[in-house]
Amino acid sequence: MPQNSQPPAPTPVEQKGRASRRRFLAGVGGAVAGTAAGAVTMPNISRAQTVTMRFQSTWPARDIFHEFAGDYARTVNDLAGGRLRLDMLPSGAVVGPLQLQDAVASGALDGGHGVTAYWYNKHPAFSLFGTPPSLGWKASHMLGWIKYGGGQALYDELVQQVLRLNLVGFLSGPMPSQPLGWFNREITGPDDLQGLRYRTVGLAADLYREMGVAVTIMGAGDIVPALDRGLLDGAEFNNPTSDKALGFQDVTKTYMVGSYHQSAEMFEIIFNRTRYDSLAPELRTILRVAAESCSADMSWKVMDRYSRDLAALREAGVTVVKTPDSVLSAQLAAWDKVIAAKSTDPFFKKVLDSQKDWARRVLGFENEYEVRTDLAYQHFFG
Repeated sequence: MPQNSQPPAPTPVEQKGRASRRRFLAGVGGAVAGTAAGAVTMPNISRAQTVTMRFQSTWPARDIFHEFAGDYARTVNDLAGGRLRLDMLPSGAVVGPLQLQDAVASGALDGGHGVTAYWYNKHPAFSLFGTPPSLGWKASHMLGWIKYGGGQALYDELVQQVLRLNLVGFLSGPMPSQPLGWFNREITGPDDLQGLRYRTVGLAADLYREMGVAVTIMGAGDIVPALDRGLLDGAEFNNPTSDKALGFQDVTKTYMVGSYHQSAEMFEIIFNRTRYDSLAPELRTILRVAAESCSADMSWKVMDRYSRDLAALREAGVTVVKTPDSVLSAQLAAWDKVIAAKSTDPFFKKVLDSQKDWARRVLGFENEYEVRTDLAYQHFFG
Protein backbone atom coordinates (compact mmCIF):
# COMPACT_ATOMS: atom_id res chain seq x y z
CA MET A 1 0.00 0.00 0.00
CA PRO A 2 1.36 3.46 -0.84
CA GLN A 3 2.56 5.45 2.20
CA ASN A 4 -0.05 8.26 1.93
CA SER A 5 -3.03 6.16 0.83
CA GLN A 6 -6.06 5.58 3.20
CA PRO A 7 -7.51 2.12 3.96
CA PRO A 8 -10.88 1.41 2.36
CA ALA A 9 -13.97 2.05 4.49
CA PRO A 10 -15.39 -1.08 6.20
CA THR A 11 -18.35 -2.70 4.58
CA PRO A 12 -21.67 -2.96 6.49
CA VAL A 13 -20.93 -6.66 7.20
CA GLU A 14 -17.49 -5.83 8.70
CA GLN A 15 -18.99 -3.05 10.85
CA LYS A 16 -21.57 -5.50 12.27
CA GLY A 17 -18.84 -8.08 13.07
CA ARG A 18 -16.70 -5.52 14.91
CA ALA A 19 -19.68 -4.42 17.03
CA SER A 20 -20.42 -8.02 17.96
CA ARG A 21 -16.80 -8.57 19.06
CA ARG A 22 -16.93 -5.42 21.22
CA ARG A 23 -20.12 -6.64 22.93
CA PHE A 24 -18.55 -10.08 23.55
CA LEU A 25 -15.36 -8.66 25.06
CA ALA A 26 -17.36 -6.27 27.24
CA GLY A 27 -19.40 -9.21 28.54
CA VAL A 28 -16.29 -11.25 29.33
CA GLY A 29 -14.73 -8.31 31.13
CA GLY A 30 -17.88 -7.82 33.19
CA ALA A 31 -17.97 -11.50 34.12
CA VAL A 32 -14.31 -11.46 35.21
CA ALA A 33 -14.87 -8.31 37.24
CA GLY A 34 -17.95 -9.84 38.83
CA THR A 35 -15.99 -12.98 39.72
CA ALA A 36 -13.21 -10.91 41.26
CA ALA A 37 -15.69 -8.90 43.27
CA GLY A 38 -17.33 -12.12 44.45
CA ALA A 39 -13.94 -13.45 45.57
CA VAL A 40 -13.50 -10.39 47.75
CA THR A 41 -16.98 -10.33 49.23
CA MET A 42 -17.50 -14.13 49.55
CA PRO A 43 -14.20 -15.74 50.62
CA ASN A 44 -13.96 -19.49 50.14
CA ILE A 45 -13.82 -20.57 53.81
CA SER A 46 -15.70 -23.18 55.80
CA ARG A 47 -18.70 -21.79 57.63
CA ALA A 48 -19.34 -24.96 59.66
CA GLN A 49 -20.31 -24.57 63.29
CA THR A 50 -17.65 -25.06 65.94
CA VAL A 51 -17.50 -28.63 67.28
CA THR A 52 -16.93 -28.50 71.06
CA MET A 53 -15.51 -31.50 72.91
CA ARG A 54 -15.31 -31.86 76.69
CA PHE A 55 -11.73 -32.79 77.52
CA GLN A 56 -10.71 -33.59 81.11
CA SER A 57 -7.28 -34.26 82.58
CA THR A 58 -6.52 -36.63 85.44
CA TRP A 59 -4.52 -33.90 87.17
CA PRO A 60 -5.30 -31.18 89.72
CA ALA A 61 -5.56 -27.70 88.22
CA ARG A 62 -2.38 -26.52 90.00
CA ASP A 63 -0.25 -29.39 88.62
CA ILE A 64 2.10 -28.83 85.67
CA PHE A 65 0.59 -32.00 84.17
CA HIS A 66 -2.72 -30.16 83.86
CA GLU A 67 -0.76 -27.34 82.24
CA PHE A 68 0.59 -29.84 79.70
CA ALA A 69 -2.98 -30.98 79.01
CA GLY A 70 -3.99 -27.34 78.56
CA ASP A 71 -1.09 -26.80 76.15
CA TYR A 72 -2.47 -29.62 74.03
CA ALA A 73 -6.01 -28.26 74.09
CA ARG A 74 -4.80 -24.77 73.16
CA THR A 75 -2.71 -26.13 70.26
CA VAL A 76 -5.70 -28.05 68.89
CA ASN A 77 -7.94 -25.00 69.20
CA ASP A 78 -5.42 -22.76 67.44
CA LEU A 79 -4.83 -25.20 64.59
CA ALA A 80 -8.53 -25.86 64.09
CA GLY A 81 -9.23 -22.18 63.37
CA GLY A 82 -12.63 -22.16 65.03
CA ARG A 83 -13.92 -25.43 63.60
CA LEU A 84 -13.03 -27.51 66.69
CA ARG A 85 -12.64 -26.57 70.34
CA LEU A 86 -11.48 -28.68 73.28
CA ASP A 87 -13.14 -27.47 76.48
CA MET A 88 -10.39 -28.09 79.07
CA LEU A 89 -11.45 -29.43 82.49
CA PRO A 90 -9.35 -30.40 85.55
CA SER A 91 -9.50 -33.72 87.38
CA GLY A 92 -12.77 -34.17 89.22
CA ALA A 93 -14.78 -31.78 87.06
CA VAL A 94 -16.77 -34.74 85.74
CA VAL A 95 -15.06 -37.85 87.16
CA GLY A 96 -12.09 -38.72 89.34
CA PRO A 97 -8.71 -39.53 87.78
CA LEU A 98 -9.11 -43.30 87.94
CA GLN A 99 -12.53 -43.15 86.25
CA LEU A 100 -11.44 -41.10 83.22
CA GLN A 101 -11.08 -43.97 80.77
CA ASP A 102 -14.56 -45.33 81.48
CA ALA A 103 -16.04 -41.84 81.18
CA VAL A 104 -14.45 -41.27 77.77
CA ALA A 105 -15.35 -44.73 76.46
CA SER A 106 -18.99 -44.26 77.50
CA GLY A 107 -19.23 -40.75 76.05
CA ALA A 108 -19.68 -38.95 79.37
CA LEU A 109 -16.52 -37.12 78.28
CA ASP A 110 -15.26 -36.70 74.72
CA GLY A 111 -11.58 -36.98 75.59
CA GLY A 112 -8.96 -36.88 78.29
CA HIS A 113 -5.30 -36.61 79.29
CA GLY A 114 -3.67 -39.09 81.66
CA VAL A 115 -1.30 -42.05 81.83
CA THR A 116 -1.85 -45.67 80.82
CA ALA A 117 -0.67 -46.96 84.21
CA TYR A 118 -4.03 -45.84 85.61
CA TRP A 119 -5.76 -48.57 83.52
CA TYR A 120 -3.51 -51.37 84.76
CA ASN A 121 -6.49 -53.13 86.33
CA LYS A 122 -8.04 -53.50 82.85
CA HIS A 123 -4.98 -55.31 81.47
CA PRO A 124 -1.36 -55.42 82.74
CA ALA A 125 -0.11 -54.58 79.23
CA PHE A 126 -1.59 -51.08 79.59
CA SER A 127 1.28 -50.25 81.92
CA LEU A 128 3.81 -51.27 79.26
CA PHE A 129 2.71 -48.20 77.27
CA GLY A 130 3.36 -45.85 80.19
CA THR A 131 5.54 -47.46 82.85
CA PRO A 132 7.42 -50.32 81.17
CA PRO A 133 10.34 -52.24 82.68
CA SER A 134 13.58 -50.29 82.79
CA LEU A 135 15.33 -51.67 79.70
CA GLY A 136 18.04 -49.02 79.76
CA TRP A 137 15.85 -46.67 77.80
CA LYS A 138 14.29 -43.27 78.40
CA ALA A 139 10.81 -42.10 77.47
CA SER A 140 12.11 -40.50 74.26
CA HIS A 141 13.37 -43.93 73.15
CA MET A 142 9.98 -45.41 73.97
CA LEU A 143 8.20 -42.76 71.90
CA GLY A 144 10.47 -43.79 69.03
CA TRP A 145 9.16 -47.33 69.51
CA ILE A 146 5.59 -46.00 69.46
CA LYS A 147 6.20 -44.13 66.22
CA TYR A 148 8.56 -46.42 64.30
CA GLY A 149 8.85 -49.69 66.20
CA GLY A 150 5.27 -50.92 66.02
CA GLY A 151 4.19 -49.58 69.40
CA GLN A 152 1.17 -47.60 68.15
CA ALA A 153 -0.22 -50.64 66.34
CA LEU A 154 0.14 -52.73 69.51
CA TYR A 155 -1.54 -50.02 71.58
CA ASP A 156 -4.43 -49.91 69.09
CA GLU A 157 -4.68 -53.71 69.21
CA LEU A 158 -4.93 -53.67 73.01
CA VAL A 159 -7.53 -50.92 73.13
CA GLN A 160 -9.72 -51.84 70.18
CA GLN A 161 -9.31 -55.61 69.74
CA VAL A 162 -8.20 -57.18 73.01
CA LEU A 163 -10.40 -55.03 75.27
CA ARG A 164 -12.84 -53.68 72.63
CA LEU A 165 -12.92 -50.21 74.18
CA ASN A 166 -14.63 -47.39 72.32
CA LEU A 167 -11.43 -45.34 72.36
CA VAL A 168 -8.74 -43.82 70.17
CA GLY A 169 -5.46 -42.83 71.81
CA PHE A 170 -2.11 -41.16 71.22
CA LEU A 171 1.05 -41.42 73.34
CA SER A 172 2.78 -38.10 73.94
CA GLY A 173 5.16 -36.24 76.21
CA PRO A 174 8.36 -38.00 77.36
CA MET A 175 8.88 -37.77 81.13
CA PRO A 176 12.30 -37.83 82.79
CA SER A 177 13.13 -40.73 85.10
CA GLN A 178 10.97 -40.52 88.20
CA PRO A 179 12.34 -40.19 91.74
CA LEU A 180 12.32 -43.03 94.24
CA GLY A 181 10.14 -40.66 96.24
CA TRP A 182 9.58 -38.79 99.48
CA PHE A 183 10.31 -40.49 102.80
CA ASN A 184 10.38 -39.81 106.51
CA ARG A 185 14.01 -40.96 106.54
CA GLU A 186 16.74 -41.66 104.01
CA ILE A 187 16.62 -45.04 102.24
CA THR A 188 20.14 -46.48 102.52
CA GLY A 189 19.48 -49.93 101.08
CA PRO A 190 16.80 -52.44 99.99
CA ASP A 191 16.17 -53.53 103.58
CA ASP A 192 14.85 -50.06 104.42
CA LEU A 193 11.98 -50.67 102.00
CA GLN A 194 10.73 -53.84 103.71
CA GLY A 195 7.18 -53.34 104.96
CA LEU A 196 7.20 -49.65 103.99
CA ARG A 197 3.73 -48.22 103.28
CA TYR A 198 4.29 -46.63 99.90
CA ARG A 199 2.26 -45.14 97.03
CA THR A 200 2.89 -45.93 93.36
CA VAL A 201 0.89 -47.12 90.31
CA GLY A 202 0.96 -49.58 87.42
CA LEU A 203 3.63 -52.23 87.01
CA ALA A 204 5.69 -50.37 89.60
CA ALA A 205 3.20 -51.64 92.19
CA ASP A 206 4.15 -55.24 91.32
CA LEU A 207 7.83 -54.30 91.32
CA TYR A 208 7.72 -52.91 94.84
CA ARG A 209 5.56 -55.73 96.18
CA GLU A 210 8.26 -58.09 94.92
CA MET A 211 10.72 -56.05 97.01
CA GLY A 212 8.59 -56.42 100.15
CA VAL A 213 6.93 -52.99 100.05
CA ALA A 214 3.31 -52.48 101.21
CA VAL A 215 1.93 -50.69 98.16
CA THR A 216 -1.09 -48.37 98.07
CA ILE A 217 -2.51 -47.00 94.80
CA MET A 218 -4.15 -43.57 94.90
CA GLY A 219 -4.62 -40.44 92.79
CA ALA A 220 -2.34 -37.41 92.94
CA GLY A 221 -4.49 -35.26 95.19
CA ASP A 222 -4.68 -37.87 97.97
CA ILE A 223 -0.95 -38.57 98.39
CA VAL A 224 0.26 -35.66 100.54
CA PRO A 225 -2.73 -35.81 102.95
CA ALA A 226 -2.03 -39.54 103.42
CA LEU A 227 1.63 -38.83 104.19
CA ASP A 228 0.65 -36.05 106.56
CA ARG A 229 -1.75 -38.32 108.50
CA GLY A 230 0.82 -41.12 108.72
CA LEU A 231 -1.11 -43.45 106.43
CA LEU A 232 1.96 -43.65 104.17
CA ASP A 233 5.67 -43.90 105.03
CA GLY A 234 6.77 -42.88 101.57
CA ALA A 235 5.41 -42.04 98.16
CA GLU A 236 6.35 -41.06 94.64
CA PHE A 237 4.40 -38.94 92.20
CA ASN A 238 6.57 -37.80 89.33
CA ASN A 239 8.84 -34.74 89.27
CA PRO A 240 10.06 -31.69 91.26
CA THR A 241 7.49 -29.28 89.79
CA SER A 242 4.45 -31.51 90.40
CA ASP A 243 5.75 -32.63 93.79
CA LYS A 244 6.33 -29.04 94.87
CA ALA A 245 2.84 -27.98 93.74
CA LEU A 246 1.28 -30.92 95.60
CA GLY A 247 3.10 -29.85 98.78
CA PHE A 248 5.33 -32.86 99.53
CA GLN A 249 7.94 -30.52 101.02
CA ASP A 250 5.43 -29.45 103.67
CA VAL A 251 5.18 -32.94 105.19
CA THR A 252 8.66 -34.42 104.67
CA LYS A 253 12.14 -33.16 103.79
CA THR A 254 13.85 -36.26 102.35
CA TYR A 255 13.64 -36.54 98.55
CA MET A 256 15.27 -39.63 97.01
CA VAL A 257 15.98 -39.16 93.29
CA GLY A 258 16.81 -41.75 90.65
CA SER A 259 14.84 -44.97 90.28
CA TYR A 260 14.17 -47.83 87.88
CA HIS A 261 10.52 -48.19 88.83
CA GLN A 262 9.28 -45.67 86.22
CA SER A 263 12.16 -44.58 84.03
CA ALA A 264 10.35 -44.28 80.67
CA GLU A 265 6.89 -42.84 81.24
CA MET A 266 4.75 -40.71 78.93
CA PHE A 267 1.23 -39.32 78.75
CA GLU A 268 -1.80 -40.77 77.01
CA ILE A 269 -4.37 -38.63 75.16
CA ILE A 270 -7.65 -40.46 74.53
CA PHE A 271 -10.90 -39.74 72.69
CA ASN A 272 -14.25 -41.45 72.45
CA ARG A 273 -13.90 -43.38 69.20
CA THR A 274 -17.44 -42.76 67.98
CA ARG A 275 -17.04 -39.03 68.55
CA TYR A 276 -13.57 -39.03 66.98
CA ASP A 277 -14.73 -40.90 63.87
CA SER A 278 -17.55 -38.38 63.38
CA LEU A 279 -15.05 -35.53 62.89
CA ALA A 280 -13.89 -34.35 59.48
CA PRO A 281 -10.60 -36.01 58.40
CA GLU A 282 -8.61 -32.79 58.76
CA LEU A 283 -9.83 -32.35 62.35
CA ARG A 284 -8.79 -35.90 63.23
CA THR A 285 -5.38 -35.10 61.77
CA ILE A 286 -5.14 -31.99 63.95
CA LEU A 287 -5.83 -34.04 67.10
CA ARG A 288 -3.03 -36.45 66.19
CA VAL A 289 -0.46 -33.93 64.98
CA ALA A 290 -1.05 -31.66 67.98
CA ALA A 291 -0.10 -34.56 70.25
CA GLU A 292 3.25 -34.87 68.48
CA SER A 293 3.86 -31.11 68.50
CA CYS A 294 3.10 -30.81 72.21
CA SER A 295 5.26 -33.85 72.93
CA ALA A 296 8.30 -31.97 71.65
CA ASP A 297 7.37 -28.73 73.38
CA MET A 298 6.79 -30.51 76.69
CA SER A 299 10.22 -32.13 76.57
CA TRP A 300 11.79 -28.65 76.33
CA LYS A 301 9.54 -27.09 78.96
CA VAL A 302 10.45 -29.71 81.59
CA MET A 303 14.15 -28.91 81.14
CA ASP A 304 13.44 -25.40 82.38
CA ARG A 305 10.76 -25.99 84.98
CA TYR A 306 12.01 -29.16 86.67
CA SER A 307 15.56 -27.87 87.12
CA ARG A 308 14.30 -24.59 88.60
CA ASP A 309 11.91 -26.32 90.98
CA LEU A 310 14.45 -28.84 92.24
CA ALA A 311 16.63 -25.86 93.21
CA ALA A 312 13.60 -24.25 94.89
CA LEU A 313 12.95 -27.40 96.92
CA ARG A 314 16.53 -27.33 98.17
CA GLU A 315 16.09 -23.69 99.16
CA ALA A 316 12.97 -24.74 101.11
CA GLY A 317 15.08 -27.10 103.24
CA VAL A 318 14.57 -30.35 101.32
CA THR A 319 17.49 -32.79 101.34
CA VAL A 320 17.93 -34.29 97.86
CA VAL A 321 19.60 -37.71 97.98
CA LYS A 322 20.63 -39.96 95.09
CA THR A 323 19.17 -43.45 95.41
CA PRO A 324 21.97 -45.91 96.30
CA ASP A 325 23.08 -48.45 93.71
CA SER A 326 22.06 -51.31 96.01
CA VAL A 327 18.41 -50.23 95.72
CA LEU A 328 18.70 -49.81 91.94
CA SER A 329 20.18 -53.32 91.61
CA ALA A 330 17.39 -54.74 93.76
CA GLN A 331 14.84 -53.05 91.50
CA LEU A 332 16.35 -54.65 88.39
CA ALA A 333 16.31 -58.07 90.06
CA ALA A 334 12.66 -57.53 90.96
CA TRP A 335 11.89 -56.53 87.38
CA ASP A 336 13.16 -59.96 86.24
CA LYS A 337 10.56 -61.67 88.43
CA VAL A 338 7.71 -59.34 87.50
CA ILE A 339 8.42 -59.73 83.78
CA ALA A 340 8.51 -63.52 84.06
CA ALA A 341 5.21 -63.63 85.93
CA LYS A 342 3.36 -61.23 83.62
CA SER A 343 4.70 -62.80 80.42
CA THR A 344 2.40 -65.78 80.90
CA ASP A 345 -0.17 -63.50 79.24
CA PRO A 346 0.44 -63.83 75.47
CA PHE A 347 -0.37 -60.21 74.62
CA PHE A 348 1.79 -58.84 77.45
CA LYS A 349 4.69 -60.94 76.17
CA LYS A 350 4.05 -59.82 72.58
CA VAL A 351 4.35 -56.15 73.56
CA LEU A 352 7.35 -56.67 75.83
CA ASP A 353 9.23 -58.68 73.16
CA SER A 354 8.66 -55.82 70.71
CA GLN A 355 9.96 -53.31 73.25
CA LYS A 356 13.05 -55.42 73.95
CA ASP A 357 13.84 -55.74 70.24
CA TRP A 358 13.67 -51.94 69.87
CA ALA A 359 15.64 -51.17 73.02
CA ARG A 360 18.34 -53.72 72.21
CA ARG A 361 18.93 -52.23 68.75
CA VAL A 362 18.44 -48.52 69.46
CA LEU A 363 20.18 -48.39 72.83
CA GLY A 364 22.93 -50.64 71.52
CA PHE A 365 23.56 -48.11 68.77
CA GLU A 366 23.35 -45.12 71.10
CA ASN A 367 25.63 -46.57 73.78
CA GLU A 368 28.27 -47.33 71.15
CA TYR A 369 27.86 -44.24 69.00
CA GLU A 370 27.13 -41.33 71.36
CA VAL A 371 29.89 -39.58 73.31
CA ARG A 372 29.74 -39.47 77.11
CA THR A 373 28.04 -36.39 78.53
CA ASP A 374 29.04 -36.76 82.19
CA LEU A 375 32.76 -36.36 81.45
CA ALA A 376 32.20 -33.08 79.60
CA TYR A 377 29.84 -31.80 82.30
CA GLN A 378 32.40 -32.48 85.02
CA HIS A 379 35.09 -30.74 82.97
CA PHE A 380 33.15 -27.50 82.60
CA PHE A 381 31.03 -27.40 85.76
CA GLY A 382 32.84 -29.62 88.26
